[in-house]
Amino acid sequence: SIFCGLSNTPFSSGIHVAKKIDKLGMRSSDTAQIFFEDVRVPSKNLIGEEGKGFTYQMLQFQEERLWGVATVLTPLETVIQETIDYTRQRKVFDQSVLHNQAVHFRLAELATEVELLRSLLYRTVALYVEGNDVTKFASMAKLKGGRLAREVTDTCLQFWGGMGFTSEVLVSRFYRDLRLMSIGGGTDETMLSIICKYMETLPSK
Repeated sequence: SIFCGLSNTPFSSGIHVAKKIDKLGMRSSDTAQIFFEDVRVPSKNLIGEEGKGFTYQMLQFQEERLWGVATVLTPLETVIQETIDYTRQRKVFDQSVLHNQAVHFRLAELATEVELLRSLLYRTVALYVEGNDVTKFASMAKLKGGRLAREVTDTCLQFWGGMGFTSEVLVSRFYRDLRLMSIGGGTDETMLSIICKYMETLPSK
């Protein structure tokens, strides 16, 4: 970032970092407000054209969103498998929790949804590699990924019972961390607006 590039140079004066923000999840990654006041940036440190930062950000959005979907697949698979393992050995009324049809059927549904998300991601990436505009599909994948992350982690945490409400198990961490998927890189509502635009159903202003 700009701060990292200038923090140990004579140009770092005027860069002020506010206190670290306490977050719900992603707690291993620090987040803080950074203020720039009369900071001089040498021309040799300029990346791209001046004033084009937002444009550059927009151009990489589809890659960022596809990356987000790709990175959520393995955590979702892990949560489902760990929930299977835990509910298989956890006993309630002398039988494993996994033995209940409501549990093993629901886990099967969630695993199916993860595979459908993977297929959409693969199709979108293949089209992107061929040079196609994948904005609609990337937005669909991002929307589904965020919602599925919430659905999987919430359902699996419930199956863990009281243990799932502790910080000692992975499912509770993923419940917190993966919530960002529906916010970062464009909210669910933004994704829906983009999809509607491509479907030509978005009302004109």
